[in-house]
Amino acid sequence: MALIERVEMRLVDLRPKVVRTDAIQSFVSQETPIIVLHDADGATGTGYSYTIGTGGSAVMALLRDTLVPALVGRDAAMVEQIWRDLKFLTHATQPGAITALALAAIDTALWDLRCRKAGLPLHVMAGGARDRIPVYSTEGGWLHVETEALVADALEVKARGFAGCKVKVGRPAIAEDVERLLAVREAVGPAFEIFTDANQAFSADEAIRRARAFEKADIGWFEEPMPSDDVNGHVRLAQATSVPVAVGESIYSIRHFADYLQRNACSVIQVDVARIGGITPWLKVAHMADAMNIPVCPHFLMELHAALCCAVPNARWLEYIPQLDELTHTGLAIVDGKAIASNDPGLGIDWNMEAIERMTVDGSNTTIERGRMS
Repeated sequence: MALIERVEMRLVDLRPKVVRTDAIQSFVSQETPIIVLHDADGATGTGYSYTIGTGGSAVMALLRDTLVPALVGRDAAMVEQIWRDLKFLTHATQPGAITALALAAIDTALWDLRCRKAGLPLHVMAGGARDRIPVYSTEGGWLHVETEALVADALEVKARGFAGCKVKVGRPAIAEDVERLLAVREAVGPAFEIFTDANQAFSADEAIRRARAFEKADIGWFEEPMPSDDVNGHVRLAQATSVPVAVGESIYSIRHFADYLQRNACSVIQVDVARIGGITPWLKVAHMADAMNIPVCPHFLMELHAALCCAVPNARWLEYIPQLDELTHTGLAIVDGKAIASNDPGLGIDWNMEAIERMTVDGSNTTIERGRMS
C-alpha cells in the first residue's frame, strides 16, 4: 500500500494549430488541466483533461477545493474505490461537464501511476485486446472548409494510409451538405469511409431529412445529429434511416449511455474519456457496448484513446485530431493508417515537462500535500 502524499496541478492553454468550426461553435483553445500524483514510494502518475475554450478555471477550482484534498492520503492502488468516493462527493453536481472533467484528470493520473508501478502499458493493463487501431481524420473536414479543400484533404489522408475522414455538416441548406459529401465520395471512391458530424445542431425532423439525403453518399455514420438529451429523437432517427447513428461525446454518465443502448437509439458509441469522468467509467461504457455488440469509436483525445481502443475488443476507429504535440516529446505513432499503442508503462504519453511549465496559465499552479497546500 502506498498513500498519495502530494498532488501538483496546473492549467495549460493550448491554441489549435488549425481553425476548427462546426455547426454550433468554433474551437478557440484547449484548456488542459494537468495533475501529477506522488505516492509514498516516490512513484508518480500524470493525468489530464480538457475543455474547448471555457470552463477551465471552474475545473481547476473543483480539483483544488474539493477533489484533490479528498484524494491526498488515499491508497493510490484503490482506483475504483477512489473514483466512486469522489463521484459521490460531487453527487450534487452530477452529471455534468465540469465535474466529469475534474474526475477524469484524477482518474487518468491514478491509472498512469498504477500502470507505471506494474511496469505495464495502459492498453495491456486495461484489457490487452490488440496493439493498434485504424485511424480516421477530422482535421480537414471542418464546416468552414470549402468543397475543393475538403476533397484535397480527404485524398491526402487517404494517401497517408488512413481509411476514413470526417466531414462536418450543418450548412444552411441540405443541398450544400450533400454537395460536399458527394464531391468527397466521388474523389475517394467506395472503399474509403466518410463520417459526418452535426454537433447536435438539428431537431429530430431535420435530422431525419438530412440523414435520408446523406444516404446517397454512403456515409459511415451520422454523429451527434441532435442534442444528447433527446433520446426519443435519436430513436426516431435510428428507425428512419439506414445510416448508423453515433453519439457519446456530450454524454456524461454511464446510465445515459445505457438508456441509448437499451432503446436502440444509436449504432456507434463515442465515449470520451474526459467527459465520462476518466478511464474507470470509460471501460464500463465500452464493455457495456460490447455486451450489446455495439462498436466504440471515441471522441477526441487520440493520444489517450489509442491505448483504450487497444484495450477493448469492440473499438473500431480512433479519431485523428492532434492535441498534445506541443506538450510531448514524441507524438502518437501511426503506421499504415493505424495508431500503435505505446509499450511504455503508463498512459503512453511522453510528456515534456519543460513545455508544460512554460505554457502553464499564470496563477494556476497549486500543490496539495498531506497537511498543507501551496
